[in-house]
Amino acid sequence: MERERLIFHIDVNSAFLSWESVDRLKKDPTALDLRTIPSAVGGDASKRHGIVLAKSTPAKRYGVTTGEPLAQALKKCPHLMVVPSHFEIYVASSRRLLKLLEEYTPDIEKFSIDEAFLDMTETIHLFGEPLAVADGIRRRVREELGFTVNVGISSNKLLAKMASDFEKPDRTHTLFPAEVPEKMWPLPIRELFLVGGAAQKKLESLGLHTIGELAHSDPELLALHLGGKYARLIHDYANGLDSEPVAERTAMNKGYGNRITLSRDVSDMEEARHVLLSLAETVGARLRADHVLCNQVCVELRDWRFHSSSHQGALHFATDSTSVIYEEACRLLEEFWDRTPVRLIGIRTGKISDHGFVQMSLFETEQDRKRLEMEKAVDAIRSRFGTDSVKRASFLAKDSLVDHAASKHKHLGNQKGDPHETDTDL
Repeated sequence: MERERLIFHIDVNSAFLSWESVDRLKKDPTALDLRTIPSAVGGDASKRHGIVLAKSTPAKRYGVTTGEPLAQALKKCPHLMVVPSHFEIYVASSRRLLKLLEEYTPDIEKFSIDEAFLDMTETIHLFGEPLAVADGIRRRVREELGFTVNVGISSNKLLAKMASDFEKPDRTHTLFPAEVPEKMWPLPIRELFLVGGAAQKKLESLGLHTIGELAHSDPELLALHLGGKYARLIHDYANGLDSEPVAERTAMNKGYGNRITLSRDVSDMEEARHVLLSLAETVGARLRADHVLCNQVCVELRDWRFHSSSHQGALHFATDSTSVIYEEACRLLEEFWDRTPVRLIGIRTGKISDHGFVQMSLFETEQDRKRLEMEKAVDAIRSRFGTDSVKRASFLAKDSLVDHAASKHKHLGNQKGDPHETDTDL
């Protein structure tokens, strides 16, 4: 007899800020817990386009929102404590969470760096009643990892995710189909998954203000205003319908990259190379953290007129070395950049492969191997003592345009996008 599906959605509360707090308290138990004061993780407020990546509950009370400019957030809350992001800390925290969740089911889908779906259908009988199991997961995360999560429970992914967004933090909520009319239909239409600002305006212009009103609307009328495929999808969602399975663990990423929007235009080659070094630091570190290699490097530029261009090249051997990536990026830059002032510079690596499936190269020298061992040692030091514990001397100058390791921001768009392609505004 086929079991009824049982899906858990795990969502870390204020992920970046929580993980930042846990890391600070681990290094100094007497440190101020950022979660207890108005605080935010973001860029440098003195630089252009710095944004709020995560905020504390006290900051939320002042109206601070994720994604808004830091300058705007500071107007709302002048005493807001802003700390820089440390992506390597967040990746490590996410991995620790996944390792804990793997004890409950092999059927896990990592939805984003701070969210995961668990298909508990075949394993729930091993642990107990769903609510008790979910509460046990929350307790273990809190006690063993030091941060909190919300758990949503339902018979499909959509409703489990909607449930985890109910009252926060550190809560378990159910949203089974029978509970939809009471718990979901009264909610504002914007709270339905995949309904953005533009869709909200169109739906409200049709007189649809709640999820329940959308659920009972005419699908053909929706299709006229929103397009057939999208209209059917959100109409199904409003009725709690979703048959998408919990996917297998995310496949190997197609590429790892980082790019920076600079605080001023750059036309000097040495300055541009300095930016490339900062980007190569973060890209190389991510490759090594995921135990994968790249065989292709691409440099991206956007000039002051917002024209974009790129140039890519194949490496002689697969690598995860910062130095090799940087040297190839500099070679590519020399080949195609005509010194037109640029506003954005990026590095992307491609042709990703696992360490275990790469043949030893005749092109890799002993010096290359020594540099890579040095970079791994630096990774270990930074993982333990923070990104800023080791810097290249060239980044110590006060007038340096970029930090030694370009800040890594959580992707704020498509949640199913490549989590290793990041944008930084400086």
